[in-house]
Amino acid sequence: MVDLKVSPFFLNDRQVKWVEDTIKDMTLDEKFGQLFVLLKATPGINEENIRAEVGRINQGGHRWQGAGKKDAYRQNKLFQSSSKYPLLIAANCDDGGIGAVPEGTFVATAAECGAGKDTQNAYNLGYVSGKEASAVGCNWMFNPVVDIYMNWRNTIVNTRSFGSDREKVLQNARAYIKGVKDANLNMACTAKHFPGDGVEELDQHLAMGVNNLSVDEWEKSFGYVYRTLIDEGLEAIMVGHIALPEMSRKLCPGIRDQDIKPATMAKELLTDLLRDDMGFNGLVITDATHMVGFSATSKRSEAIPKAIIAGCDMILFANDIEEDISFLKKAYESGELTDERLTDALRRILGMKAHLNMSTEQRNFPDEKGLEIIGCWQHLEYAKQAADQCITLVKDTRNYLPWDISKGNRLFLVYVGSTPTTLGYRKDPVKQVVIDELTDAGFEVDVCPNYFDLELDNGISPMNFVRMLSHEKREDFVKKHDLALVVINVKGYAQENNVRLRWSVNHSVELPWYNEEIPTIGMSLNYTNHLIDVPQIHTFINAYAPRREHIRAAIDKMMGKSSFNGTADESVFCGRWDTRL
Repeated sequence: MVDLKVSPFFLNDRQVKWVEDTIKDMTLDEKFGQLFVLLKATPGINEENIRAEVGRINQGGHRWQGAGKKDAYRQNKLFQSSSKYPLLIAANCDDGGIGAVPEGTFVATAAECGAGKDTQNAYNLGYVSGKEASAVGCNWMFNPVVDIYMNWRNTIVNTRSFGSDREKVLQNARAYIKGVKDANLNMACTAKHFPGDGVEELDQHLAMGVNNLSVDEWEKSFGYVYRTLIDEGLEAIMVGHIALPEMSRKLCPGIRDQDIKPATMAKELLTDLLRDDMGFNGLVITDATHMVGFSATSKRSEAIPKAIIAGCDMILFANDIEEDISFLKKAYESGELTDERLTDALRRILGMKAHLNMSTEQRNFPDEKGLEIIGCWQHLEYAKQAADQCITLVKDTRNYLPWDISKGNRLFLVYVGSTPTTLGYRKDPVKQVVIDELTDAGFEVDVCPNYFDLELDNGISPMNFVRMLSHEKREDFVKKHDLALVVINVKGYAQENNVRLRWSVNHSVELPWYNEEIPTIGMSLNYTNHLIDVPQIHTFINAYAPRREHIRAAIDKMMGKSSFNGTADESVFCGRWDTRL
């Protein structure tokens, strides 16, 4: 059972009394409502609807997901003021305040921070995230990510991980948390995704993840990071829909393969390991329960109560809230979900609210004037600093860099974006940013065609395909161009397990046939593992983000105007010898 007077809650007698009295006065329906962190159910900001919604459900937490900062502020304030019980309002700030509201500051990805020489950028990332999320009324950070990037094929973790080294992950996570706390002491931090992603290549949005490390390997990596953060007062942990089979087999001798569950439903992992052995006294929340990993091994009617029974205190998102609560009620009435486990979860939820000084009528909601800090110039400077300190020259085996533009400025640009998935495609705006920045730097840019853009410009025609296959004489091409730049801005989310570079058509003129004809440079604006698809490119830069400041900084470094300061993680070479050539 939880002890609210010790880490991470540190409540006094008055606060503990508030927790116990509040639970005592709750109806059973209110208790079940407190177990959920919900998205807003209806669009728009309608005060009457919001008050009715909160009054009906009495949810324990809220996640804003929608329009700009003023609307986010208004909605969060309405939810907080309308709720009978104080609300935990969460933000997901992997890259900065932009994770809370669209006007927020993109500071850096975790991979970018990990490429830096120290943890200052991770601290800045946490600080800006804390400041900007707090400004719209958030008090709970769903960060930092403490997944360890052990498998280069894992693209759901790639840019979200500080790296493949446990110490680098720990030190940067620690710096992120300090940044958040320096921004707002009354904001809780959450390490995710227990028991640890990055070992395999599947995305838990699409399948149950499997961390297949041995018990000893897990303890030396993920176990080390989590145990250290727990000892230092970690407030919350988000549990991934990830199985840890070797640990389950150790803790449950004879367990059948078909009975191995994702950690969100595995009592041996959450109660026996995380609570009893690792001593975690804080709040445990599931990852989003609409992910297929959550429903991969159980019906939702079983999975929802199993998560609470196993040791989760809160459930992130509902399918249909009334139905999900009915699943909990049924388990409670049957005795499968005990009153002791329900009360323990409620103590942790309300204990966290008291820990954040929310056990008063004031509830500490910020003044609207604080919105001015979102996207301010000081925060933008942190983004520029991260780009300067972390952009990485992965390799330059033929010494093409620095590029002397006075000796050749005619550049063949190949821009590879993600494959369009909608008829609403209207060209990738980042491509024009790249063209503009190259032009401003003094290059004459010859842009390689892209099949999807040709279809937009010329209409649907087989001649677009023909054009994409058309090559000029090599001699003519070499006379017209001094160098080629392949810019890759490919990303993906919850649609495929592995995201790889894909040219716009087969046998496309985009393909790096020019690599041995003229000096060719590759540059990634997103994932760090693209050398797997273009190993033959001898000079490669990881710029980490499709932002103007990153693009500009990468071009400056390419031209020798500033130095490359980032350090490549070993994973960039994807376990191959030819990617190093």
